[in-house]
Amino acid sequence: MKITWDGVLAWRMNRHMLERPETDDPVAIVSRLCGVQAQVASSARTAVGVRQRRPRRESVEEALAGGRLMKTWAMRGTLHLLPVEEAAAYLSLLASTRSWEKASWQRAFVTGDRLEAIGEAAHRALDGAVLTREDLTARVIDATGDESIAEHLRSGWGAVLKPLAFQGVLCHGPADGTSVTFTRPDTYLPAWPGLPDPVEAAAIVIPAYLAAYGPAPVESFDKWLYRGALRKADLRSWVAALGDRITAVEIEGRDAYARTEDLDDLGAAVPTGAVRLLPAFDQYVLGPGTGEAAVIPPSRRGEVSRAAGWISPVVVSGGRVCGTWAAEKDVLSVTVWKECDVPRAKLEAERERLAGVLERDLTLSVRAG
Repeated sequence: MKITWDGVLAWRMNRHMLERPETDDPVAIVSRLCGVQAQVASSARTAVGVRQRRPRRESVEEALAGGRLMKTWAMRGTLHLLPVEEAAAYLSLLASTRSWEKASWQRAFVTGDRLEAIGEAAHRALDGAVLTREDLTARVIDATGDESIAEHLRSGWGAVLKPLAFQGVLCHGPADGTSVTFTRPDTYLPAWPGLPDPVEAAAIVIPAYLAAYGPAPVESFDKWLYRGALRKADLRSWVAALGDRITAVEIEGRDAYARTEDLDDLGAAVPTGAVRLLPAFDQYVLGPGTGEAAVIPPSRRGEVSRAAGWISPVVVSGGRVCGTWAAEKDVLSVTVWKECDVPRAKLEAERERLAGVLERDLTLSVRAG
């Protein structure tokens, strides 16, 4: 089957609930997107809000407090919101990379033996408990007698804690003022299912990815999950095991896979004229990756993927990124790239929608860039 990029992007816009929102439930939205990056909490709330029929910023916090969503380190080692019952499958695949067993990782952080001791101590300390980073650090050091790990445990990057998150040993707990907290998913979240075998997990996660970001080559999935760290033999085996659940397709000469159940809708998709303002770190950009030239022109990539891993808020028109924006106080400043034609009337409509999501009045300012 041959598909055009216009059709693919129109289909993705619909799957991302950007053509027409389908629900107010933040868990359903996070599930559809295979998680929402939450390094910046306000961006995560906005990513959900722009996809809700009736945006309500408290809905994400309510889902976290109610144990329906969890926050933990996941794809690419970044903080994500994930539905509790689905998170374990994503974490299982991340754990299968065994990235912490690499000599380069252990030279930079801690040895395998020390990480295992940290994990055992954290597992005991977090049994039925919610602890701040400082409290968890103190208890792990007390249990291991190893003062040298303090700097690693206190680091906001969490490099030593991420392998524990991937293995389901810990996750983020509710905020304690401005302090980050940690807990154990199996004692804090009633719906936590425990990590499945990676083979079982792959049968869940790969189709879920294709349902949001397909059609796509398996390499795109690998990069999205953990920057290409999956064992290639495992990945080939998992894809083969999906059998007729997925189908090989061609997008303007490029080989990719799609869910078989999506083929009719992909074939019927027509180019979209929708214009959307999406927040920093939005999944529409992160799913295919900022290197996907069909979504972001290569000459403009540096305006989206910026220093220190920052992903800019973007203007999306016709499924393609056509500019960036920022909202400061009551001014919405939009930069439309000069090679794009984005009607001001559609930007005004998005200003009104974004004002509702952010719950403040906004005045639109547009410039060509």
